[in-house]
Amino acid sequence: MKLWSEKKLLLPSIETLTTGYDVDDDLELLKWDCKASATYASMLARIGLLKEDEEEQILQELAKISAEADLGHFKISKSQEDCHTAIEERLTEKLGAPGQKIHLGRSRNDQVLTAIRLYSRERIGFCIENLELLINELADFISRNKGTRMPGMTHTRKAMPSSIAMWAGGYRDALLHDLELLMFIGKHTDLCPLGTGAGYGVPLPIDRDFVSKELEFRGIQENPVHTQLSRGKFEASILHGLSAVMYDLSRLASDMILFSMPMFGYLEFSDSVCTGSSMMPQKKNPDPLELIRGNYHVVCSLEASVKGISGGLVSGYHRDIQLTKRPLIKGFRVTGDCIKAAAAVISQTIVSKEKCENAMTEELFAFEKASTLAVSTGIPFREAYREIAVGYSKEIGALKSSGYQKNYSCID
Repeated sequence: MKLWSEKKLLLPSIETLTTGYDVDDDLELLKWDCKASATYASMLARIGLLKEDEEEQILQELAKISAEADLGHFKISKSQEDCHTAIEERLTEKLGAPGQKIHLGRSRNDQVLTAIRLYSRERIGFCIENLELLINELADFISRNKGTRMPGMTHTRKAMPSSIAMWAGGYRDALLHDLELLMFIGKHTDLCPLGTGAGYGVPLPIDRDFVSKELEFRGIQENPVHTQLSRGKFEASILHGLSAVMYDLSRLASDMILFSMPMFGYLEFSDSVCTGSSMMPQKKNPDPLELIRGNYHVVCSLEASVKGISGGLVSGYHRDIQLTKRPLIKGFRVTGDCIKAAAAVISQTIVSKEKCENAMTEELFAFEKASTLAVSTGIPFREAYREIAVGYSKEIGALKSSGYQKNYSCID
């Protein structure tokens, strides 16, 4: 039964389109809708719109629904459209009139907003926790490999001296910055929309302060029109934070793939974090890192999708907004999986100190030589630069005339 109609008038093709993926996606939101509904029921009792025994019956049944959902036993049918209808129908079926009373003053608009905010707050918390674990893994990796030098590169060519600690420390600092961004976004979006109805307020003495405090929101989203304007925008902000994390993980993954190639050999991965080939028995593939690298673009596309769907809509609710749920849920899942996989790979990565040290060839110190020459003689840096550059050109010419060109003509 549709909440908005006493009759099932929709054609199957229309019902399929309007329901979309909500039957599956709303299972992620169901426990949060139960939590928000329980708080709302307590508020209705508090202002005298529910009897005490009705409140108790509703709270008990909502707890049962949430427990069933945790076990994967609660189902949402296509005819119900979403978790809100499924919960209300269950309450009505089990409790009768008290189950129907819980929707007093509520719209599915503020229900879904509240469930998404509660879900997002939890998921941002999970991402922050896992990001902290990854940062700690990088700190341990740095500690294990202190003092190991390696070439620093520009344009994928040797440039200047660096070290494992400096290289890994750069990514640690980048992820710390991402952590701060996620924390800010979490705080920025932690506002309670419940009690704003369909986006224009409710002509009842709803106690929004009580609801907000019980659900542990940072504050209330005061203007009901703003609650609907923020749907899509808040999700895009969250996905932007997740894409910032994925940006750094993608570049870290690319570095690690490059540095583990046999011609570099700076890094070696444990078999436990690599895959093999179905055809070539010798292969040891860094698939997790390749998937992390690729998934950065997936999360970016999810952010772009949400902005594209919601940007440009006139004020008020529109069904287009329903399509922003799935990208948000997928973004959390993909980013969370990638953070955990990156931490696992880092923990199982060994640095070849010998190969790193052997790669520290003379040309890496060219800038240091030019700087030292300029300081010690007082000549301008550009003059010292040219003098050192000429020296390296002569060395390369001597190397070629001694047989380099003949022996290595295929790669000259």
